[in-house]
Amino acid sequence: MSPPHFEFEREAFAAGAGWVAGVDEVGRGPLAGPVGVAAVILDPQDLPDGLDDSKALPEARRDALRPVIFAKAISVSVAFASAEEIDRFNIRGATLRAMARAVGALHVRPDLALIDGRDVPDGLVCPARPIVGGDALSLSIAAASIVAKTTRDALMRNLGRDYPGYGFGDHAGYPTAFHRSALVRLGPCPYHRRSFRLRKQEAEP
Repeated sequence: MSPPHFEFEREAFAAGAGWVAGVDEVGRGPLAGPVGVAAVILDPQDLPDGLDDSKALPEARRDALRPVIFAKAISVSVAFASAEEIDRFNIRGATLRAMARAVGALHVRPDLALIDGRDVPDGLVCPARPIVGGDALSLSIAAASIVAKTTRDALMRNLGRDYPGYGFGDHAGYPTAFHRSALVRLGPCPYHRRSFRLRKQEAEP
């Protein structure tokens, strides 16, 4: 597969946009922890090399790219939707709320947000274009995917130190066999998503 490109952004510039943000989320599937969203406005005159969908990059490469993105980008922001918010609004609703917050937190207001997926959140400060599989297509969304992934992973490692029995630093809250067995032994902690039917997950093979 070809690496992400900057053509969506260039199309927007040609149509009159000044700044274009890429937006991506991480953490929809875990049983614990927040969902994280990053928004990134890349500088078209200083694009980082080696950007790709965070899922296609090894951890060391993601970690190396993170400071490069922060150094070269026009603006970067990260927003979270907590487990409590996920339980209240469901994972889709909480993710869309976090997307709107991330775009709104950019210190430069974009003229367009390129959003990974099919949905556009309400309350955005600018127009948006959803792009299915956008983290593998758009450089801006790929940058956001790296920032979101590395930021959430660091947060989950911190939670793992506070709640060492669950192994959050190893699996970032996803439903691994170890995580399910820890839930059986310990029960949920305050950062588990109660609406995800944890007991049902524990019983799965």
